[in-house]
Amino acid sequence: MEAVVLDTDVFSFFFKQDTRAAHYEADIRGRQICLCFQTVAEVKAWAIERKWGRDRRAGLDRALGHYLALPYDAQMADAWARTTAGRKRMGQPIECGDAWIAAVALRHDIRLLTHNSRYYRDIPGLKLVTHPDPKP
Repeated sequence: MEAVVLDTDVFSFFFKQDTRAAHYEADIRGRQICLCFQTVAEVKAWAIERKWGRDRRAGLDRALGHYLALPYDAQMADAWARTTAGRKRMGQPIECGDAWIAAVALRHDIRLLTHNSRYYRDIPGLKLVTHPDPKP
């Protein structure tokens, strides 16, 4: 089965039932939907920062259970290092968390679904899928 990895923003669209999730439904249909360990950590931090109660945090954990969380490994660390150094050389540094999300897609050679493509531009070998909001 083909896999895709969701950027944190796209995961949040599905979790919050945001209308923008509809843009990505065809991209996930029939595929293994994955998250980077970084996304799991980010959304758990959101819950703590926003002082979510026990029930809401349990709902988040249930939602996360529907995804395959891809763990760190040495090949992913290499992809992170190449991505981070490459973007720095280009004068376009990438945030640490975004670099991990790109690295998981690169390491597993799968498409990254993101609504924030500007964070990931010019990363060699990265397969991006984005559906930007229509211009007014």
